[in-house]
Amino acid sequence: MRRVKATAPQAGLSNSKRRLNMQGAFAVRKGIDIKGLRVLLIDDVLTTGATASACAKVLKRAGAKHVAVAAVARTDRRVSLEWSGTT
Repeated sequence: MRRVKATAPQAGLSNSKRRLNMQGAFAVRKGIDIKGLRVLLIDDVLTTGATASACAKVLKRAGAKHVAVAAVARTDRRVSLEWSGTT
């Protein structure tokens, strides 16, 4: 994969704006044939999945048989936690 379009930072964007921001941002590198392959995407932090989804769509369109995503960390945007610094 490679980024082919500069995008705005995802921080602070709504889920729908994150998906729009990622449209057309990635492509499979030229000369790489992934037809029929199973691909594992690894993301450092998964928030809404917009970036992983955009990458997966490109890979599937290029012929990948299956695309799975693994993330090191996941944020939960449904919960707003404030840390007071006290225990």
